[in-house]
Parts: sequence; structure tokens; C-alpha cells
Amino acid sequence: MEQFVADVLDFVVEIDERTVSLILDLRGPFATKILTSVTGLGSASAAIVFLGMFYLAGWEEELLTAAVALALTGVVVGVLMQTVQRPFPPDPVCLTGDAESVATSFPSGHAAAVVVFAMTARQSPRLPFGAVAALAAMIAFSRVYLGTHYLSDTVAGVAIGVGAFVVAKRLVDRFDLLSRVRPYFD
Repeated sequence: MEQFVADVLDFVVEIDERTVSLILDLRGPFATKILTSVTGLGSASAAIVFLGMFYLAGWEEELLTAAVALALTGVVVGVLMQTVQRPFPPDPVCLTGDAESVATSFPSGHAAAVVVFAMTARQSPRLPFGAVAALAAMIAFSRVYLGTHYLSDTVAGVAIGVGAFVVAKRLVDRFDLLSRVRPYFD
């Protein structure tokens, strides 16, 4: 079993290294400018703004589900970053945060967060899923393109976002959390 895990990890690292090499060859000023502009929409600050917009719009279910899912992603991503401590890819265009706040590459918290919003849009009759999903995909791709994360970091972030959303939705439904927060919207 140990050998199997080692072989899988070697394969993942090889894919990551090839992806970095390809990205470094393809990077251009126009795409870099666009992706640098959108990547911040996956940050914790942007998530707070989006949650605030949900609150102001009165979108109780979207707000609650996304907030619970984002809290879960924050815990999972933070624990994994501290545990794995994977260094960043070589030659990043930009790194978000500072050395104390984001010191490792695995997993991508930006990718996890934007997937939470895409999944929220998928469940919402009010949010345009296609537009949100396209923007989420662009932000997730930007993390790899800009050299902030390896491909596997971003894929792991996407998986964490999906998992956190599924768990959050079940928690909100199971414990009828929506009826408990509804008075705060009145």
C-alpha cells in the first residue's frame, strides 16, 4: 500500500511539474493581466463582500449555506496548509497575502471558495449559475496560471469546496438552520 501511495504521489508531482513548465511557456502579458485582475475574487475578503451582498439582497438560504460551507473550507484548508506545508511553484507572477498569512501552496483556498459560490448558484433560483461557474473556473485556473498553486493544489481546493458545500447544505437542512436565522433578516 505504501508503494502505491508513493507511486500516486510521484505521478501527481510529475503532472504538476509538467503543468508548471507548460504554463511558463504559455504565459503572456494579456492573459496575465486579466487573470491577475480576477484571482482576488476568490479571496477571503471577496467572500465576505459576497456574503454581505447576499445579506443585503435578503437571500437567506444562499447566505447561510455559503457561510457554513466557507467556514468549513477555511478550517480544512488551514489545517491542510499547516500539515502539508508544500512550497509554492517556481516563478509565481503574484502571491496573495503575505508570508505570515499564506505560507504554503496546498490546497488552494481560493479554488475552494469559488466552488462554494458556484455550488450555491447551482442551488439558487436567483443566481446565474453559468456566469458564476465560468468565473469560478477562471479564478481556479488563475491560481495555476499565476504560479500561486500547482494543478493538484487547485484540484484539491475544488474538491474541498464541493465537499464543504454538500456538508453545509445537509447541516442547514438537517438542523433547520434557516428558520433560526430568519429573524435576523426581518
